[in-house]
Amino acid sequence: MNIYLSGLIGTGKTTIGRGLAARLGWEFDDLDLAMAALAGKPFHAVVEEEGWLAFRQYEYRICKDYASMDRTVIGLGGGTVRYGWNRDVLNGTGIVILLVADLEVLADRVRPQDRPRVHAGTSLAEDLYTIWQNHQDQYLEFADIVYATDQGLTVAEEVDDLVEMLGSHVMTAAQ
Repeated sequence: MNIYLSGLIGTGKTTIGRGLAARLGWEFDDLDLAMAALAGKPFHAVVEEEGWLAFRQYEYRICKDYASMDRTVIGLGGGTVRYGWNRDVLNGTGIVILLVADLEVLADRVRPQDRPRVHAGTSLAEDLYTIWQNHQDQYLEFADIVYATDQGLTVAEEVDDLVEMLGSHVMTAAQ
């Protein structure tokens, strides 16, 4: 069993994922970093040089690898669960935690990084709004747990909350 952290960019998948993995004594993996290793360049460069289709192909290949792992906390890409083929390959291989936050908070968190836009020619806030409006059902339906990361808690407090929410699922897998 794995624990998958999903959510839009800026929700804290990597930061919380690292903390959760350390707390559980599990491995941590991050899809963006795995893609950079596989493609030989940062995921932004994959999008810029090869396009979104190539990005999604790398993503699917990585998801297939994740499905064969065990006892790993995995920070998925911001759009991973929007695609049925990724949900299909990950389904049944772990618990999915959807991290959410106010869209303006997310835009403020990631604005300095200037991530590639899904909808070219839009502001970051507009892009996030459009993605969430068009795909929130997919995110919510795939999630076992939904957790808000904009409540003013420290990462350690968020990890505590998630360990409590995961309860017996994690304790059984950790033994």
